[in-house]
Amino acid sequence: MTRSESLAAYLRAQAWRRLDRVESNDDGRNARCALALIDTAAYAASLPDDDPLILMLDQAGCFGPLGCEEFDPGDAGARLIRHWQGGQPHELLLALPTAISASTR
Repeated sequence: MTRSESLAAYLRAQAWRRLDRVESNDDGRNARCALALIDTAAYAASLPDDDPLILMLDQAGCFGPLGCEEFDPGDAGARLIRHWQGGQPHELLLALPTAISASTR
């Protein structure tokens, strides 16, 4: 599995998690988040592994210390992804390294 595919698989799993979540009065928040994550997963799957966004995520440690493990954004990145409600797909990917580095300071 490539890094792009691993990232896309992670995002799709988080989208399903949001779709499975039942909350009264969420005003469609879970559905909006799920759609944004599915959109970002499709975008991520189309990126080559040498794309600058994938390389930034690799440098942030999202693919393990050697860059060959499954995508794992850590606690801070997972929080950002869990609460993402929209924007352009590249905006989420750009925000992840910042969120991750801010949590390690």
